[in-house]
Amino acid sequence: MDQIKIGQFIASCRKEQGMTQSTLAEKLGISDRAVSKWETGKSLPDSGIMLELCALLKINVNELLSGERIMAESYDKRAEETLLAMKREVEEKNRQMLRAEYWIAFPTIIAGLVMVLVASFVEMPTWLRIALIVFALVMMIVVAFIAVGIEQKAGYYECQHCHHRYVPTYWQVNLAMHTGRTRYMKCPACGKRSWQKKVLTKED
Repeated sequence: MDQIKIGQFIASCRKEQGMTQSTLAEKLGISDRAVSKWETGKSLPDSGIMLELCALLKINVNELLSGERIMAESYDKRAEETLLAMKREVEEKNRQMLRAEYWIAFPTIIAGLVMVLVASFVEMPTWLRIALIVFALVMMIVVAFIAVGIEQKAGYYECQHCHHRYVPTYWQVNLAMHTGRTRYMKCPACGKRSWQKKVLTKED
């Protein structure tokens, strides 16, 4: 999706309705800075207020995400294109989050293991040895919790029985047995347990 185009379209529709940024922001219960960010292409409206925004601007969601008015005969095709673009965008965002998980977790684990090895084999005062080991372990545990949080939010887990895709809670992910990003969990749809793989989108 072209954020600049969408922003210019929002600004144009707002002016057509005779509203200032402040007026629109007030009607939506947000700051005028948020509206300004939309109109300059720095961000997109949150999904939670898109319907209300569209109602105020007298457009539909597909037109909003396309950044232009759509003729009735081409609506279905543009709607499909917009949905595909949104799907690709979500998939890429989830992929970036999972990459971030690796970049956070692996260097920290390696650094922690190096500190433990140094504390174990290098001559040093006992108190320093203990402090170094404790620091390394705490650091690895904290980063592990952060990494699990990233994994839980990025994408979905797919049940191997009914193929339902869902986002489990943080503690369901954290406490589940796992190999890599595949976790043994109970599906909320069919109620069966299976080794559920991480997938990037809700549907194929």
